[in-house]
Amino acid sequence: MKTIKILLILLAFMPVAFGQSPKHRLVVLSDIEAEPDDIESFVRLMLYSNMIDIKGMVATTSCWHRNRVDPQSIQKIVKAYGKVQPNLLKHEASFPTELAMMQLIKSGIPKYGMEGVGEGMDSEGSELIIKLLDDKDERPLWVSVWGGANTLAQSLYKIKKTRTDAEVKKLVSKLRVYTISDQDDSGIWLRNNFPDLFYIVSPGDNYASATWTGINTFIKGINNEKISNAWIAKNIQQGHGPLGAEYPDVAWGMEGDTPSFLSLIPTGLSNPEHPEWGGWGGRYELYQPDFSKLIKGNSGVPFEPETRKIWTNANDAYTPYLPSAYGRAVKPDTTTFNDYKASLWRWRDDFQNDFAARMDWCTKPYKEANHPPVPVLMHAEQFTVKSGEGFGLDAFNSTDPDGDNLSFLWIHYVEAGSYKKKLNLGAENVHGVYVTAPVVEKPETLHFILQLTDKGEPALTRYKRVIVTVLPK
Repeated sequence: MKTIKILLILLAFMPVAFGQSPKHRLVVLSDIEAEPDDIESFVRLMLYSNMIDIKGMVATTSCWHRNRVDPQSIQKIVKAYGKVQPNLLKHEASFPTELAMMQLIKSGIPKYGMEGVGEGMDSEGSELIIKLLDDKDERPLWVSVWGGANTLAQSLYKIKKTRTDAEVKKLVSKLRVYTISDQDDSGIWLRNNFPDLFYIVSPGDNYASATWTGINTFIKGINNEKISNAWIAKNIQQGHGPLGAEYPDVAWGMEGDTPSFLSLIPTGLSNPEHPEWGGWGGRYELYQPDFSKLIKGNSGVPFEPETRKIWTNANDAYTPYLPSAYGRAVKPDTTTFNDYKASLWRWRDDFQNDFAARMDWCTKPYKEANHPPVPVLMHAEQFTVKSGEGFGLDAFNSTDPDGDNLSFLWIHYVEAGSYKKKLNLGAENVHGVYVTAPVVEKPETLHFILQLTDKGEPALTRYKRVIVTVLPK
């Protein structure tokens, strides 16, 4: 028995021992029932519950849902998940049980914004966040805010009232917040009163100006099929079991809350500690926004200048690659998009295909479904070269669990590095490319993304990020 216990302890730490990052801890604050998109996002989140360490799902208020909370709506989704969880386990391990997920559902206080922050305003949700911060777990705690942020505000209000300055600093340093714009008056309060709090937000309530809307914005000049109602009906809602049947029709915008956790999914693309590197949830830079350029919405949340730097909108210059009928299989489009929403929608086909494949897992046996490829580099993920020196990037040993043919695409992600001129990679769609380092006068970084896609149905993509530091001679 003692030997078995030791083995179980070792197995628990195996992902770290073999160089894989531990799962990211996540608490979701949701104004579910304010509109259907929260339900849509919860359906997707269930399918990644084996890849993200979900610690809480808290029903909250917002400017659109001021005086009630609806945990029963989260429970309904989890019940549907429980019916497909046994089949999901045929495809990947570690999907939690329905019972375990049910125990994570909590309620915030049914009051709007700062009306629910102060003495006597504790709730299941605010107490849960404090408990998780106090846990002897050094992993950061991500809080995805899909509505109002007052549950988190109450947690920090109580911590500040009851702990020493050193304890407050330590607990705040463990928090990582991604809010879907500001949907009550507690968001700006949090940023003003806790200036060291890691906070990703497109500030204010003018959603059209937010990076996260790249998930559902119709973009002229590209194929938008994978956010169409017909695609959603075919690939998510119908014929995919009870969880897909819970996915409602789009009323305002598809899954506006999903970007808050997309970059926590370990695909090889993002490092959540570095929002400036970009990922499925968009790319963000740390700066104090110019208030004169912000546009006021109509929700009634505070509209005022930021008093500190926040992680917020960052532009990407993105040129899509288009399939070619003859010759080189893909080639760059003649159009380049340059805005902050492009930092998110550039990956949209990939994460929509991934969603569709996982929805297939709800009902299909392993052999009838597609599974993501496994990129393998022939070199380190980070290395150093000198000005003008040549070096290779190669993923020759990449594989696919279903035996599918693989397509390679190497991308110089200019915005993620410090060197801001695009490099020529030759034919980017091969397993290995040769690059000549630029001549630099100070150390510069280059970010390269391997985008590895199989030819299964739907086609699935995984990535490797290579960071090359170039030193002057």
